This record gives sequence, structure tokens and C-alpha cells, in this order.
Amino acid sequence: MGGHRYRTRSVTHVLGEMEYVRDSFPQVKEVFFDDDTFTDSRERAEDIARGMGHLGLEWSCNAKANVPYETLKVLRENGLRLLLVGFESGNQEILTNIKKGVKVERARQFAQDCRDLGITIHGTFIVGLPGETTETIQETIRFAREINPHTLQVSIAAPYPGTALYRQAQEEGWFSTDDATLVDEHGVQAAVLSYPNLNRTEIFDSVDTFYRKFYFRAGKIAEISAEMLRDSDVMKRRLREGVEFVSFLRKRRQPA
Repeated sequence: MGGHRYRTRSVTHVLGEMEYVRDSFPQVKEVFFDDDTFTDSRERAEDIARGMGHLGLEWSCNAKANVPYETLKVLRENGLRLLLVGFESGNQEILTNIKKGVKVERARQFAQDCRDLGITIHGTFIVGLPGETTETIQETIRFAREINPHTLQVSIAAPYPGTALYRQAQEEGWFSTDDATLVDEHGVQAAVLSYPNLNRTEIFDSVDTFYRKFYFRAGKIAEISAEMLRDSDVMKRRLREGVEFVSFLRKRRQPA
């Protein structure tokens, strides 16, 4: 995987730790498996899920948008609440460019399967990947609105030194300036790549557009409001997140 051997902890070892968490920290409400490849081995994911169900623990994890319905059903029936899913783009050419290994149609069906099973999705998307244009950004925004994850996160393509994207950007001359600082002084992610038909400013501004077009919809506002009214703890968290979100958008508008 990525040129390296992929190692995993045994199911027994993982579940032993989960049993310890359950017995030692009764205040813990949920466990999150922060492993980008958690669902790549479906048999292992299902075995861990059954163990979590036996332990009576609610849990969430990362997943790719290609997990079949049958596996999702096993996970859901054994305590899975939420999946954090890297959709990245709604344009197939871009997904192919970055070797995502997932088709747009498959991702669309995956989202529907999760909805049918009652699994919450937090979707993550990236703007400014190789092949990006103004049109493909709008296509991805439309895709995000269509599959409608409960919440989402939008990032800017970040060419970290040592990555394939960094090498490709150097070879193609995509770095817009000599300064490749990926985060500005306000802690906001910066856009450092420019393409022939899409410059760094357009990429940076598209994040704000993406968030606004996704969240500032009557249906999404009603959905989040209903969730808040059902649970006071959720209301407190969402209000805090709302303040942070507005502050985040304001910071993005400040000059670097």
C-alpha cells in the first residue's frame, strides 16, 4: 500500500483495548477509529464491528465510499453511528487523476446505502486537485448537495513536500509563487497551486462558496435545527460550532 507493507493490529487486540475503554472510562460516549483504511479489509471491519456490538459500544470510523451495503449493514447493526468519508470530488476525471479508486456513481450509491441504513456521514472534499476548473468545482458542489452528508469539510489541495502532488506541481510549474506556505498567519489553509484555467485566488475563494452553497439551504438549516431541538447537548455543540464556523469564514476574508 503506497509502496509499503500494510500492517494491522489483530481483531482480538483491538477489541481487548475497547473492553478496557468500556470498563475503565464509563464517561466515554463513543469511540472513533481514526484509520483511513479501516474499511479496506471488510472481513476485519465486520469482525471488529461484531465485537463492538458485543461490548455495547457506539462507534464511528473513517471509510472509503466503496463499502458494499452488506458490510455497512453489519457495521450499523453493531453500533456504528457515523462514517467520515473522503469523497474529495464529484468529477470522475479528477478522481482518476488522484488515483482515488472510487467511481462517482459508486460513491453516490454508497451515500444512499448509508442513508437507508441510518448511518450518518461527515463528508470531506478537496478543491484545487489536478484537473480542477471552475466548472469541476461547481460540479463537486452540486454532487455534495445531492448526496447531502450530514456535515462536511472542504480543504484546499496541499502539495506537501515528498508527495506525488508536490513533485507533479514542480514538474508542471503549478506553484504560483516561490512561497509554498500551506497555512497562513491566521491558521487558515492557503492555496499555493495555480492551473492554466484556474488560479490560486479562485481556488481559495471556492472554499467559502462551497460552504455557503451547502449549508445555507433551507433544507439543511431545517435538518440541523431539528437535530438541535431533539437533544440539548447537540444544541450546545451546534451553537458553539456555528460561532466557530462564522469566525472561520471571517478569518478567510482577512488579507494574508
